Amino acid sequence: MIRPRAPHLGGSEAGLEIRLLLGCLAIAGALVGFAALAAEAREGDIGAVDRTLLLIFRVPGDLADPIGPPWVREAARDLSGLGGFTVLTLVTVFATAMLLMHRRRVQALVFAGAVVLAQGASEGLKHLIDRPRPILVPHLDLVYSSSFPSGHALMSPVVYLTLAAVVAAGAESRRVKAWLLGSAILLVIAIGVTRVFLGVHWPTDVLAGWALGSAIALVASYALLRAAPPAMGGQA
Repeated sequence: MIRPRAPHLGGSEAGLEIRLLLGCLAIAGALVGFAALAAEAREGDIGAVDRTLLLIFRVPGDLADPIGPPWVREAARDLSGLGGFTVLTLVTVFATAMLLMHRRRVQALVFAGAVVLAQGASEGLKHLIDRPRPILVPHLDLVYSSSFPSGHALMSPVVYLTLAAVVAAGAESRRVKAWLLGSAILLVIAIGVTRVFLGVHWPTDVLAGWALGSAIALVASYALLRAAPPAMGGQA
């Protein structure tokens, strides 16, 4: 007697569900972490870890002098600029225009909307929490707003990780996918670290920016990939 086989999910469907679950868990974890850091910042807490990590980047006995040769300071400013408002605006406009040129109107709208939402959240949270900038060390960059969260750390994953995820989705090679996502992650980390190196943010400002920015990037990436036509990345 032949017994009918029980229905089961295909490998691709099961893999998609697992990735979606992991993504949801990552988003939830990032938001919980951000909420905890925001609560501490709202109370005005500056922990020993914040102070220690900030001082690691300065020469003992001369807090105005960052560690390393002079070119390191210039490199830090250059890297930091990649997460600044002007550069990210240019990248966003260029990427949105490219999506529109390839008739990816929904994706263009989702990407641009995510960036605008993240920028609004950054400005709103800065005004709400109103955490002062670090005064423990002299600043090596100009700043005009409150400290929490770091706008550079928040916006860079929204722009770079989201774009990397979309481009990687169209790549057939796993090595290329890993290279794209890994490069974007390293860039986001470098931008955040330079904000502490330059003395304009507490480390927890950067951690909070990474947490909220990564959560927005994950949601935007999933929405962009869902909005992509079947030929995404394969045909113009």
